[in-house]
Amino acid sequence: MKQAAQRKPDDETQGMPPASAEATTPLMTQYLAIKAQHPECLLFFRLGDFYELFFDDAIKASRALDITLTRRGQMNGQDVPMCGVPFHAYENYMAKLIRQGFHVALCEQTEDPATAKKRGAKSIVTREVVRIVTPGTVTEDTLLDANTANHLACIAQTGEGLAVAWVDLAKSEPFCERATPETLGAVLARLMPSEILLAEKTVQNPDLFDVLAPWREVLTPQANSRFDFDNAHRRLLDVYKLRDISALGDFSRPEITALGTIMDYVSLTQKCDLSHFLPPASLAAQPCLIMDAATRRNLEITRTLVGTRQGSLLAVIDQTMTSAGARLLAARLSAPLTDVTAIKQRHEAVASSLINTKLRETIRSELKQTPDLERALSRLALGRGGPRDLAGVRDALFHAAKIRSALLEQDSQTQTEEWKNITRGLGEHSALHDKLTRALAEQLPLLTRDGGFIARGYAPQLDELMMLRDDSRRLIAGLQQNYSSLSGASALKIKHNQVIGYYIEVSPLHADKLLALKETFIHRQSLAGAVRFTTVELSELDRKIAEASDKALAVELQYFADLAGEIICRLPDLRKTAEALAQCDVTTALAHLAATQNYVRPTIDNSLAFNIEKGRHPVVETALQRSPTPAPFVGNDCDLGTAQRLWLLTGPNMAGKSTFLRQNALICILAQMGSFVPATSAHIGIVDRLFSRVGAADDLARGQSTFMVEMVETAAILNQAKDRALVILDEIGRGTATYDGLSIAWATIEHLHEANRCRTLFATHYHELTQLAGKLAHLTCATMKIREWEKEIIFLHEVIAGTADRSYGLHVAQMAGLPASVIHRAETVLHQLETDKANLKACDLADNLPLFSARTPKTMQKEADSRLYDAVQALNLDEMTPKDALNALYELKKLGTKG
Repeated sequence: MKQAAQRKPDDETQGMPPASAEATTPLMTQYLAIKAQHPECLLFFRLGDFYELFFDDAIKASRALDITLTRRGQMNGQDVPMCGVPFHAYENYMAKLIRQGFHVALCEQTEDPATAKKRGAKSIVTREVVRIVTPGTVTEDTLLDANTANHLACIAQTGEGLAVAWVDLAKSEPFCERATPETLGAVLARLMPSEILLAEKTVQNPDLFDVLAPWREVLTPQANSRFDFDNAHRRLLDVYKLRDISALGDFSRPEITALGTIMDYVSLTQKCDLSHFLPPASLAAQPCLIMDAATRRNLEITRTLVGTRQGSLLAVIDQTMTSAGARLLAARLSAPLTDVTAIKQRHEAVASSLINTKLRETIRSELKQTPDLERALSRLALGRGGPRDLAGVRDALFHAAKIRSALLEQDSQTQTEEWKNITRGLGEHSALHDKLTRALAEQLPLLTRDGGFIARGYAPQLDELMMLRDDSRRLIAGLQQNYSSLSGASALKIKHNQVIGYYIEVSPLHADKLLALKETFIHRQSLAGAVRFTTVELSELDRKIAEASDKALAVELQYFADLAGEIICRLPDLRKTAEALAQCDVTTALAHLAATQNYVRPTIDNSLAFNIEKGRHPVVETALQRSPTPAPFVGNDCDLGTAQRLWLLTGPNMAGKSTFLRQNALICILAQMGSFVPATSAHIGIVDRLFSRVGAADDLARGQSTFMVEMVETAAILNQAKDRALVILDEIGRGTATYDGLSIAWATIEHLHEANRCRTLFATHYHELTQLAGKLAHLTCATMKIREWEKEIIFLHEVIAGTADRSYGLHVAQMAGLPASVIHRAETVLHQLETDKANLKACDLADNLPLFSARTPKTMQKEADSRLYDAVQALNLDEMTPKDALNALYELKKLGTKG
């Protein structure tokens, strides 16, 4: 476990040359000193327009990025490996490295060459690591999924137990939660962190091995000393400028350790103060529906079993118009509420939006054009924003104002509490919006260093400098015409490059004309095809243009800093606006979903009811609607009231048992996250824990078979489920011998009924279990309704009271395309088993069923031909309509295919 957790790609070395290596140049001396401070990172070392990597860093990066590996000089008699990426496109390369698990340290030039030369002719510019980029601390849009939160998590373990802290830098709002080895997996499954910090001793804790194993690729082990309680305590006091930690709330030692450590890590990697961070919140005050990792995986809530968003519950219900709204919807879906009052407030807001269609569509139209205010604010607060982030704030405030105006036009007496909070949260920011509108140019560069983002007319001083810079073409054109006339060289041109600035260029044929006017033209260079000159006037203009450009950029950067500073000063109110926009988006999206998909408002209370009428599976229903041949979904009732809190469901394969089980779990999740549900009515007493054991697969990495995985998940249910839990169990015991599996399933049902006493849906093929209906008072039997017609079965997908008499497995096998000989042989074996199943032993079975003695393929073919012949003879052609004849033809073809 330790090796897996600490692994970084190709981490056979520390990315450093031998300790005895001696640098051959001042540049390499500087590089080695900086690299020694960040041995765990790939060091992006800025050299001009490139980030260069050396030694093992270069080898690793060249492999990971598939770029050319070259060399730069030698050290200790060996070539120094080197590769590089262009500065202007580094984000794309860095994104690839981050996704592969690398950490990247960005080392920039922090002074200009002129300043360096003042220290001596051989001095080189100072360089420093300005930021460390890790999977959990990414902020760039190009490196993030716009619709997914990027959580950095920290697990702290002290003598008082475990705690988890987490933060999304886009929100800068840290949270924490107490945990145990049994609940830690559920916490991590809910958060889906991109990076997990933990002490080396925690990685080695055998009690946490199984819990941490699925997360080994995102673990970032830290020295045990970094998890010191006193250090964490001091860090929190320092960040929030407090004298007493109790001012933040009642946090335990593990929570304080986790919060302080995560703050320290963010400060270390971002190289900035954290004064913009919101106070931490404990999830103990915001309890939510608990679901372990297996349940989330089985129900495909935010990701499918193959890891894609498409096909998940989240993808189906996501009708949001903004990225922030999509992230909030995912957060609510991952952590459904258990507080009845809070759930009802969300339902009331959705109901209000559902009724007011015109207002809903107006809001959604504005939201569609709204940038991601939340992440723009985050980048500006971290000192990493650009001109387009200022524009993002401006445009978001514009649309927020229009939404607020639309809401204020509504009758306040009819507004729900949630909508009133949203209206207040949107705030009034007209002064800031107007200032940004006046200040920003129409076309904005990505980076501040490119300049040109302040609008003309906003700053007179800047306008003068920009005029000189931008009029340079006209001035240069005038000089070119004058010099051409003066010298008589009609082909004279004034050009520019980064080395010598502006210069006059003529062909060698005209060079003498300029050389003859030595008082005006000064010779600079002679090339094979051209001769270059300058003049005092041109040199002065070159200097003024360069100075104007530098001054203009410096003035623009100051204006940017002022505008960003004003935004940061208003950060608390602007964050409320961003949050209100996201809430507004989620509420109107859920109303739109309810309107278009015919969802209804559920009744939520503190009872133990679970009564769903005509419930539907939201994902399957959507798939049916979008199929080339759309079909309606067959709704089914489910009543798990106290009188019948355990349903035993039997029926054929493919009849819809698993779909029925899952849909009721998903309806529960939707109801408690604040959404309407796919049903004609729903009454749900609060569920505090949801368990789903539906399907299983081998876990080879942990040495567990399918049956072992099944038993581990079942054990978690039986050990943890209380009366408020909802349990979904499908085919318990099928992974082992028949009687072993039957006995385990039997005992499991009894335990759920007598000990757990929770609401349960239990699907099985063990028909013997239906005998429990006479023993267990709160158990009721249900089955999937089918229809048999001419030896065929038709799945009606209806759940009815009663039991199935058989599983129809051979019919499903036939539908799947098993050879006819195998199907017929299976029928023979099944008949023999069912005829004498009470007394037949395994040895008797082999004797009574000699290999393929029942019927040979030749015999079967004769029987098939005979059936086809009989069917043709039975046709009354004189009385058949054309439609009857066509149907008969299809039946004959089907009969022939079966043979």
